[in-house]
Amino acid sequence: MFAPAYLDHNATTPLDPGVLEAMLPYLKERHGNPSSRHEYGRAARAAVDAAREQVAAALGAHPSEVIFTGSGSEANNLFIKGAAACLEPGVVAVSAVEHPCVREPARDLQRLGWQTQEIAVDAQGRIDAAGYAAVLAQPARIVSVMLANNETGVLQDVPALARQARDAGAWFHSDAVQALGKVAIDFRVLNAAGVNALTVSAHKLYGPKGAAALLLDKRVELKALISGGGQERNLRSGTENVAAIVGFGAACELAVARLEADAARLEDLRCQLESGLAATGATVFGAGAPRLPNTSFFALAGIDGETLVAQLDRAGYAIASGSACSSVSPEPSHALLAMGVEPALAKGALRVSFGRGNSAEDVAGFLRALAATVDRLKNMAALAA
Repeated sequence: MFAPAYLDHNATTPLDPGVLEAMLPYLKERHGNPSSRHEYGRAARAAVDAAREQVAAALGAHPSEVIFTGSGSEANNLFIKGAAACLEPGVVAVSAVEHPCVREPARDLQRLGWQTQEIAVDAQGRIDAAGYAAVLAQPARIVSVMLANNETGVLQDVPALARQARDAGAWFHSDAVQALGKVAIDFRVLNAAGVNALTVSAHKLYGPKGAAALLLDKRVELKALISGGGQERNLRSGTENVAAIVGFGAACELAVARLEADAARLEDLRCQLESGLAATGATVFGAGAPRLPNTSFFALAGIDGETLVAQLDRAGYAIASGSACSSVSPEPSHALLAMGVEPALAKGALRVSFGRGNSAEDVAGFLRALAATVDRLKNMAALAA
């Protein structure tokens, strides 16, 4: 079977063999419901509790602060909508480069009397200081700024932003889905700075799809999105996905053990890639800001990104033109437009996101395939002119 080199780890990662091994018993003989009182149920409850401890340890949190959900999108919705339900309507502020699963629930609140404000970013994708101060002064009641952007990989100074939000009296949330496993995260430090909630997800760090978590400051009151049996501190009712949660815990433990080595190797691959891209005249977005070590978002003038993605897939390289969760839209990346990138250039954006299975050979081969594909497309355009 044809298997392109996988260079799209920000969309999802392959399941680590060690994670699969940890999950298998809970997909077969250890099938109990964690709410059951018999031995099968007690074994399942113990497995969920152990995974909660693993996730908490990876993030410097207390296990009681970990609320398991089915996805990062659900966790983001739980905080934004759940917090809003416990507050008087006001301003909910989200950065202009947020993932749709933060922007859309913030917009949904408008039907309940809330005002949605976007926080501007600069040309590198970092929060604009003056714009942020102006939004907080309105004042804002809820603020959400992602730790790492899923397209550009740009990192925000979340502790500094959270301190400002706390001083302004706002609850502060950060979507850290893309950051966990790639950069060190300490919820104790973040919480002390003013971060009240943090979203993380298993399938971005070699764990299974279907397991994520909201780390929540216990001083924050939320209204549950899903009511029922009262699981997850009455914040997320429903029988727990035990196997996926177990895999999440195992993936977190492995990610912490491998973090330093993985980050150094992936950053080296990114540097090799961007050195090669420089020779093509490509524009690398967010290159002037701190970024995730594995992520490069770039464009070649006059070349359509979606066309390149399809052509490179046929050539044996699986990449993305942006966020996998919003790829149904043919519009240019909203993050790039917020950074002031011209729409024509933004439509050519390509994202390469490396993972543990990638090598220098993958980089060299991709650069050759990219050059050949771009030359072919330019020749076709010239013949059609």
